[in-house]
Amino acid sequence: MKTLVTLLLLSIVAVSTHAQTGKKDVIQKVNGEQMEGKLIKITDSEVTFVFAGETAEYVVKKSEIAKISHASGRVETFAQQGHPAQQRQNDQVTMTASPADHHNKIAILPFTYLMDNQKGADAIGLKAQEDTFGFLSKNAAAYTIQDPRTTNAMLAKGGVTREKMMNFTMKEIGDILGVEYIIDGTVTQNKGYQTSSTTNTSDTKVKREGDKDLKGISSYGSSNSYAAQRYDVSVSLHIYMDNNASIYNQTHKAFLSSTDGSYTGPLEYLLKRCPLYRKQ
Repeated sequence: MKTLVTLLLLSIVAVSTHAQTGKKDVIQKVNGEQMEGKLIKITDSEVTFVFAGETAEYVVKKSEIAKISHASGRVETFAQQGHPAQQRQNDQVTMTASPADHHNKIAILPFTYLMDNQKGADAIGLKAQEDTFGFLSKNAAAYTIQDPRTTNAMLAKGGVTREKMMNFTMKEIGDILGVEYIIDGTVTQNKGYQTSSTTNTSDTKVKREGDKDLKGISSYGSSNSYAAQRYDVSVSLHIYMDNNASIYNQTHKAFLSSTDGSYTGPLEYLLKRCPLYRKQ
């Protein structure tokens, strides 16, 4: 009888051990995404995670996590700070999990450039795309930012031209580019007031005694006029997720008009306040 009881207890322990080893750590994100696999490391601000059946490590901000269900059965919840982007995601759509290969990847579309509300040169839009890439590359830790050349090539191969852009959802564009976040922007320049100035120059020559020319005073003068066109500049920035969620949509106008029409100030102002900005 004792032998039977002992064997029964051993069987229960073996089954329990097997059940424990088959369990996974589960991260529940604030946007509704669920990640199953194994926790590698937890710091004060980040969690390093490997998806089940994979080897690549992903870093997730604690601010993006609602709770962690550990394989041991312990559940760890996180206090949320109510990030505006997270609130907008939850309000606008029912979130679905992004493909693992899209995770934390960003693509920047060529900007639209408008001069006096008319479509302008594509070169300005491409330059704004490059400038956005350069800025975020230095200020978006934990994200992978796709270089504009790769983005534009993949868009062309997928048939996503600027003229046909409205025929595609952001989810479809995210699938074409293989990214989780898509940045779309517009640079607008409108002619403002003109400034003008005039400069006068004069020269006086005194005829002295002994000069071959007649004695006396002679003078002449000239004036130059200069006019400069000033421009009012604004930048609009729209950020989407690969499930069609809009997480950021803002416009900022340069405080002062300029003669060169620079958009750098408004662009950096918006990027520093967007959900993807991480100061390094």
